[in-house]
Amino acid sequence: MEESDCMLEHPSAAKFRTHVMDGEWDRAEQDLQELKTIVDCPINITKMRFCLLEQKYLEALESGCVMDALNCLRQQLSPLKYNIERVHELSSYIMCSNQAALCQMAKWEGKGVASRTKLMEKLQAYLPASVMLPPHRLLHLLQQAVQLQKEQCSFHNVQSDGSLQAVSLLTDHSCSKEQFPCVVRHTLTEHIDEVWFCRFSPDGSKLATGSKDGTLIIWDIDMTTHDLRQRKPLEGHSYGVSYIAWSPDGVYVIACGPDECSELWLWNVQTGELRIKMSLSSDDSLTSAAWRHDSKRFVTGGIRGQFYQCDLDGNMLDSWEGVRIQCLGCQADNRTVLASDTHQRIRTYNFEELTDEHLIQEDHPIMSFTLDDTGRLALLNVATQGVHLWDIKDKCLVRKFRGVTQGFYTIHSCFGGVNQDFVASGSEDHKVYVWHVRREEPIAVLEAHTRTVNCVHWNPALPSMMASASDDGTVRIWGPHPPVAPGEEMPISTDQPITTHTADGGATPV
Repeated sequence: MEESDCMLEHPSAAKFRTHVMDGEWDRAEQDLQELKTIVDCPINITKMRFCLLEQKYLEALESGCVMDALNCLRQQLSPLKYNIERVHELSSYIMCSNQAALCQMAKWEGKGVASRTKLMEKLQAYLPASVMLPPHRLLHLLQQAVQLQKEQCSFHNVQSDGSLQAVSLLTDHSCSKEQFPCVVRHTLTEHIDEVWFCRFSPDGSKLATGSKDGTLIIWDIDMTTHDLRQRKPLEGHSYGVSYIAWSPDGVYVIACGPDECSELWLWNVQTGELRIKMSLSSDDSLTSAAWRHDSKRFVTGGIRGQFYQCDLDGNMLDSWEGVRIQCLGCQADNRTVLASDTHQRIRTYNFEELTDEHLIQEDHPIMSFTLDDTGRLALLNVATQGVHLWDIKDKCLVRKFRGVTQGFYTIHSCFGGVNQDFVASGSEDHKVYVWHVRREEPIAVLEAHTRTVNCVHWNPALPSMMASASDDGTVRIWGPHPPVAPGEEMPISTDQPITTHTADGGATPV
């Protein structure tokens, strides 16, 4: 207290605490009169007195002093004319036959230190912090300090329970760059042409990749070893697979083609069977899709003006005329659809109420966008500008991330890592860029591909796994540095953004 010049308790508050913990209710009530001058709101004194008398009443009942309890109820609690409903509830406890029944009915610990400590914490809420230090204040300060250090750690990507037992207070928190997904752990070469898209399933156990070669490949992921196993390719996409959308329950996946494609494929991932091949008109352009959160409906559209809501059988339930769709997303409310269009904007659409609203306006074409798990942040890839972060609730541009090369190719970026604290995007300079969501400059620049990186996606269940798809025909799976064998040296770490190559020089699959 001498060092901080912070008084633990005002003398009157200290005396009040002693009387409460000793169960001296009359003296505690007298102490309240002294505290009147330092309590901000007069009604708080009434609330505090009610809490005291409630404890006094319950302890009298538990001790079998029914008359004392009745006197407290009638002569002290009722005249306060505060929380009448609770007073009626307290009066019903008189009918309890024993102590156990009383504690169960009142959801109360019984007379003693435990219940009085809870009472004291409740009373402290009404007292200014300058009068009585709030409960667990030191713990809160330490937790805030640790949280601040984690937020300032560019590479913090480890799930924790928030307790102080998992961290050291003796040194500042710092995560090693070697634990970040910055090394190619697997190179997938099964596609025979440009790979346009990759997307992990909602539970992170599968990866879907789509290519210009007309195949959609589903990969099973071993959640322990992080190895991938290829399933039989899903074929027949005559225009190629340029967009993939997983249903929220992970049962179905939608495959869309490029601008000239008028067809949409809906596959059952569990059986490997094509449920529907949808084509409403040969003049359509179905290049993007997004699932409603009930996994029973989806929306799809394209730049020729098609915008449909459909069921699992491909039946068109609703349509919106005249919207040239570039990219789609659905909010968790199961009603709101977000769509970017050829007017360099994102608007919201409600198919049930047939209402739409302007949301975001950019000065250049929005090539793609994605939403974070909260539905509040949107990540936009904007032609010739790069990657922009928008707060769609406040309708404001939060940040422009630097470094990426973005022309008029459609590149798909993503949120990822623990608490989605990171942003990753492909680039036309053949690299993968990773940023902390609160920083404009990249914290990692990953080199392995030899042509444009079209899509990057972070595994939602494995914060240390990321996938990237490229025109070079490969999909790279990024992970942390492998464990160092005895006698080997750990790669040199610097304070500069990571620039890394594949562990095998980019030639042979790891």
